Amino acid sequence: MKRFAFFPGCLIPARYPAMEFAIRQVLPRLGIEIVDLEGSSCCPDPIYFKSKDKLSWLAVAARNLSLAEDLGLDVVTNCSGCTATLSEAIHLLEDDILKKKVNDRLGRIGREYKGTTRVRHIATVVRDEVGYERVRESVVRPLEGLKVAIHYGCHLLKPSKIMQVDNPDNPQVMERLVEALGATAIRHRNWYLCCGKACQTEDIPMNMMHDLLTTVKAAETDILGMICPTCFSQFDYGQMKISKKFDEVFDIPPVYYFQLLAFAQGIPYEKLGFDSQRFKPECLLRF
Repeated sequence: MKRFAFFPGCLIPARYPAMEFAIRQVLPRLGIEIVDLEGSSCCPDPIYFKSKDKLSWLAVAARNLSLAEDLGLDVVTNCSGCTATLSEAIHLLEDDILKKKVNDRLGRIGREYKGTTRVRHIATVVRDEVGYERVRESVVRPLEGLKVAIHYGCHLLKPSKIMQVDNPDNPQVMERLVEALGATAIRHRNWYLCCGKACQTEDIPMNMMHDLLTTVKAAETDILGMICPTCFSQFDYGQMKISKKFDEVFDIPPVYYFQLLAFAQGIPYEKLGFDSQRFKPECLLRF
């Protein structure tokens, strides 16, 4: 069984514990053992914190990475934003001068970043260490006929030199993971758009979401499948605002991939937090 240091971040444990529950249920069935990263903090946030104080942002990220170095394990994350922060930190800390500045700060608390660990998004761990066929073999409730619109988000794929997840212009990992459950993956016309969560003005993200949801709706999909909790939050709460602003009905349930995988593996619907969503994927009840 392959082992990874599990970095859950803060958004999923605080707001969406069912996502973490699903991960802890499915990974052992796929031959992956996760070791809790005791003492970890926020990654921290890859946008606002970094814009305010980049050296402090790097120091916090390096401290989290040093905890995994103590365990001699690579890090697995369940959040695209966390993956982006920790991956960029590793990339930037290849600069010896910057690494020394960060370690000078970490030295005040008796820690040191060495640069001996890697960061992997959980989707790539399943793809590369487990394989799509083993995922398919773990399914006891095939989701045949379920149409899943794929949403990658922006942090997972770009900048590709740092993230190294998939081809940013033609990614396949999410489609293949969804198809391994027996479902049909749909690449709607605006699949590449950002959810708009990080934008500071109201109009920009609402217009972006409207464009994105319009093509999802046109594709007549059952659910919107994603791998990022921030995107999930935007789609679960934001669709009501979009419907009101544009006087159109948008009610496509967002689903975090590993909850969908857990359901396909036989975990009961009622244990996976779906009832706490604004837009509930009740279409799953037909399976």
